[in-house]
Amino acid sequence: MADAKLENVRKTFNDGQVVAVDDIDLHIEEGEFLVLVGPSGCGKSTTLRCIAGLEVPDSGTITFGGHDVTELPPKDRAISMVFQNYALYPSMTVYENMAFGLKMRGADKEKIDEQVRWAADIMEISDLLDRYPNQLSGGQQQRVALGRAIVRDPALFLLDEPLSNLDAKLRAVMRTEIQELQQELDVASVFVTHDQEEAMSMGDRIAVMNAGRIEQIAPPEEIYHDPNSLFVADFIGSPSINFFEMTFDGSSITGDEFGVDLPEAVAEELRDGLPGEDVVVGIRPGNINVTDAGTGLVDIEVEVVEPMGDTKILYFDLDGQRVNAVVQSTERVQEGDTIGLEIEWPNVHFFRPDGPKVVKWMHATEGTVPGVPGQPDDEVRADGSPSGAREEGN
Repeated sequence: MADAKLENVRKTFNDGQVVAVDDIDLHIEEGEFLVLVGPSGCGKSTTLRCIAGLEVPDSGTITFGGHDVTELPPKDRAISMVFQNYALYPSMTVYENMAFGLKMRGADKEKIDEQVRWAADIMEISDLLDRYPNQLSGGQQQRVALGRAIVRDPALFLLDEPLSNLDAKLRAVMRTEIQELQQELDVASVFVTHDQEEAMSMGDRIAVMNAGRIEQIAPPEEIYHDPNSLFVADFIGSPSINFFEMTFDGSSITGDEFGVDLPEAVAEELRDGLPGEDVVVGIRPGNINVTDAGTGLVDIEVEVVEPMGDTKILYFDLDGQRVNAVVQSTERVQEGDTIGLEIEWPNVHFFRPDGPKVVKWMHATEGTVPGVPGQPDDEVRADGSPSGAREEGN
């Protein structure tokens, strides 16, 4: 096993005019499954290609197990790579495709046969070894591509959007199979995807990339519950987080439709962290609760109800802004109903308008009240929201 480190890696194109990877630092630990996720053009595939040796960085260093491999060609890096297109040779059988890399390296026939059959057994394709790629389904071709990658017994396993060509049901199956394969091999792996659902379900850690930079690296739960920027909060999570542009006066926040007096611990963080009075408040759809009209923070009409099985997504228009909330499917809410909304204030995030997060409510006041994270006893109403919460105009 080996780890991999990228230090101050930078890669540009078009004589430096296009910055694909912008001085990133990244450590893939031994046996870790790390996911690089971000929108198209964010630099995730270029980062992977630099790790693989398919691109040489303009500056910075890449090490495997403490050895500098920055200038080494791919064949000398002990890596295996799986691409979006399976890159199988159509004129070769499955066996020949899987054996090709070992054959080119001069491995003896006995070793080749042993490795190919070992990999085929792991990928459950032993009965396909005599077939040609055009005789295989998409899922079978993907298994062959994965099998071909692992026959080399790599020190680092690289996967560049390998599931993009599969339908949704097969993607879900292959996600599980890739995770099980990685755990069995216990090899450091980097998986590139633009699909945040894949990232959240597969990675030990996730590196969220944007414009050539890594915005945040953390386990999936932390990325979702404690995003460190507007971009990460917006990119990760479905349905998307709700953002409200509000004004902070030193002790409370006020928006067009509602406001709230803040616990001193939260207000102090905002006074220290905000460059001015503007603040962006982020609230996950699952942290907005439905109540009877006239009993919540805001009364609002339900515009759209989107059934999702165990849950429903409710969509509203709040002063021209689309707002969504997630409720249980048993909640009796229909389009056109007027309902009240309550906010789980401890789970609210506060961001600077230029992107960085200042604080999460519960982190500023954690531990002040057992069982009610986020606020002192005298600031908690019976429904768990702060006593200072108010609907503007009331």
